[in-house]
Amino acid sequence: MQTSPDIELQFDARGLIPAIAQQHDTGEVLMLAWMSRESLAETLRSGRVCYWSRSRGALWRKGETSGHVQRLVECRLDCDGDALLLRVDQTGPACHTGARSCFFNCVPADAAERSASLAGAASRSRPEAESSASLNSDQGPRWTSIA
Repeated sequence: MQTSPDIELQFDARGLIPAIAQQHDTGEVLMLAWMSRESLAETLRSGRVCYWSRSRGALWRKGETSGHVQRLVECRLDCDGDALLLRVDQTGPACHTGARSCFFNCVPADAAERSASLAGAASRSRPEAESSASLNSDQGPRWTSIA
């Protein structure tokens, strides 16, 4: 593994960067969350993963209330500098649903086509506020659980 001082972190317009949490010893992808400069600095300083909660607009110290803590083993930056890979030691489930990983749904092969056709029909016949809801209706793409 190389350390590249030439690559700068690329935060988005909101000051956030996506961070993928991966179990360090198995390679299992656990979750995707967002980090601010402050949450990344705290994570690197403390060794305990801290994210930025977009819904609360505040730091989110993983496991603060649930006890499902992520301890940082290694932090990697992708080749473009616009995404982080956090290799962690996860205590308990990573997902708020109680699942080990947030990635337990399989996407059907025709999901993109079905979503596009539903979105087109919805935008022609319904106000914007109802369009996104129609994608999640009984006629929308089906998601299959692998858990």
